[in-house]
Amino acid sequence: MDNPFAMVVAIILIVTIGRVFTARYRHEKRDSDDTFGPVSAASAIETQRLRDELKAMKERLAVLERLATDTNDSGARLDREIERLRDRS
Repeated sequence: MDNPFAMVVAIILIVTIGRVFTARYRHEKRDSDDTFGPVSAASAIETQRLRDELKAMKERLAVLERLATDTNDSGARLDREIERLRDRS
């Protein structure tokens, strides 16, 4: 190959063919995965535990947001809310 342009075209052709094969392989592999197949019992239990934990964290966050944005300077109310959060832990 004496022509540098021919070499550039050959390199582009090789890279393009390689990407086509890579994309095809990934697509075939994705189709064969059982990603959405049956869920094991342990996985379902762990998912439920994480959902419960997330729900508790959201509730705590809501209380903390309410405390942070509360314009009422009621110290007793603040103490009650903090104790309620401690009791949940």
